[in-house]
Amino acid sequence: MMIEAINLPGPKVKLIRSPIPEPNNGQVLVKVVVSGSNPKDWKVPDTAASYDGPGHTLLGKSKPGMNQGDDIAGIIEKVGPGVIEFKVGDRVAAFHEIGSPGGSYAEYALAWSWTTFHLPDETSFEEAATIPLAGLTAAIALYRHLDLPPPWNPADTTIPLVVYGASTAVGSFAIKLAKNSNIHPIFAIAGKGAHYVETLLDRTKGDMVIDYRNGPEEAVKQIRNGLEAGNEAEVKYGLECGIGPQSARIFKDIIAPGGLVNLVLPSNFDVSPAVKSLTAVGAAHNHVDFGDSRDLAFVFSRYFSRALQHGTFSGHPFEVRPDGLEGVEQALRDLKDGQASAVKYIFRISDTPGI
Repeated sequence: MMIEAINLPGPKVKLIRSPIPEPNNGQVLVKVVVSGSNPKDWKVPDTAASYDGPGHTLLGKSKPGMNQGDDIAGIIEKVGPGVIEFKVGDRVAAFHEIGSPGGSYAEYALAWSWTTFHLPDETSFEEAATIPLAGLTAAIALYRHLDLPPPWNPADTTIPLVVYGASTAVGSFAIKLAKNSNIHPIFAIAGKGAHYVETLLDRTKGDMVIDYRNGPEEAVKQIRNGLEAGNEAEVKYGLECGIGPQSARIFKDIIAPGGLVNLVLPSNFDVSPAVKSLTAVGAAHNHVDFGDSRDLAFVFSRYFSRALQHGTFSGHPFEVRPDGLEGVEQALRDLKDGQASAVKYIFRISDTPGI
């Protein structure tokens, strides 16, 4: 048996004892050392509370309460049939399939092998736990939907890119990946996390931080000034990191007609005359309506290992919350209240009283 956290509306969390799950074909069982957290971990239960649709959907499964954790860092405990890249004892991080059993708020968690990646010795479990969900979200947005050059075939011409929500984990990982793809100039729109975003950018290539709190007109003006300074005619690519429709004005005014803007769900609003697409990280597991990004997730999971080892990629700033799984409820309350800026809340499972 193991201790597992069940997420409920509020957010509230209750700890229960559950059987240790068994990995299916293509899955790994991980002894969780550190779990990450994401805004969806409180948003899904809150939304599910008033849901009255089919029980097989994410909201339907979440309504009675379930373990919503999806960011795993730990040690392989067991491998299922068909797993060829991992063995017992391997240090790994992994993205757990959203809405399925075996989430990361527990002593043991399940993940599919293609969204699991090896950790170099120099990467801590704490750092690793910040990467899986947000890192793969950024990869799917940039390389599937915006169809930008990947890091192993970097751009050889300038490609201006607007990132709204740059201090979020998704935004920050998008900037790190874009830089490795030699995508510049990057116009990174942030608020109180701007100090962190500044450390990610290359001012010599025209990158800049823009404070959204000065209003959309000022943001558009600064982007246009940046384009002019770099002799760039227009911006054809934009990424909105799930912040909401307050960014619409900027994208509508600055992205060239026919340009591409990717919105990370739950964002979904008009950006015309640009063309919008939607990213749901469930595509990494071929979820219905989100498309099939399993191969892309596999490739970028392997890329994360290599880039971490070579020092060309890193995790997000983090805060270790006290009391392990007992601390999940307060951390999610703080997330809901907007307390986190340029930081991921993480949990050391061994800090849980009674473990």
